[in-house]
Amino acid sequence: MSKKDIYKTVARESETLIVEKKSKFISHVKPVDNEADALEYLSAIRSRYADARHNVYAYVIDENNIFRYSDDGEPSGTAGMPVLDSIRKRGIVDVVVVITRYFGGTLLGTGGLVRAYSASAQKGLCQSGIIIRTMCDIIAVGVGYDMVGKIQYTLAKEGFDIEDTVYADDVTFYISSPKEKTDRLMAVLVDITGGRSTPKKVDRRYKDKEENSNGD
Repeated sequence: MSKKDIYKTVARESETLIVEKKSKFISHVKPVDNEADALEYLSAIRSRYADARHNVYAYVIDENNIFRYSDDGEPSGTAGMPVLDSIRKRGIVDVVVVITRYFGGTLLGTGGLVRAYSASAQKGLCQSGIIIRTMCDIIAVGVGYDMVGKIQYTLAKEGFDIEDTVYADDVTFYISSPKEKTDRLMAVLVDITGGRSTPKKVDRRYKDKEENSNGD
């Protein structure tokens, strides 16, 4: 798994199909943490589609900058590299893409193969949902009930997300902040409460947001 504070990957496993001149290209995409996971998934797909002529693949693991690809019997440069290029063009890491091809009886030529494998990979990646994963601090702050509206309004205005709210004798907000914005969040909270409440870091974890969603 990537150790970067921010990176792009896919949200979930997917399977998609495109057909070119009766040849079927079945794309399988999965998020993975390491190369062993990628190879295990590749083995499972090969077993599942043992009757297919080709099981082309590519994967990119951010840690140690690992990447591999294979044409699996297709003409050199027409399959594995286009799949890898599709991953790299989107800036995605920690992902494996396996494309199973069933030959339809009509030769596609080198250009046709490149286009088909590229299109299949791109469709699979989109179906898996591309996400931006950001390491965030979780900040807790307790306030009186009279401050709830002001806290909610100010945090929304400043672009911080409230992850949870606990109502008891007072109200405790749990707020996520990208690491580089944590000092700003702390200052905002101290200012809102007039220094009466002390915000604290209680956790640190990745938070996912879909690429191109509102607020990116």
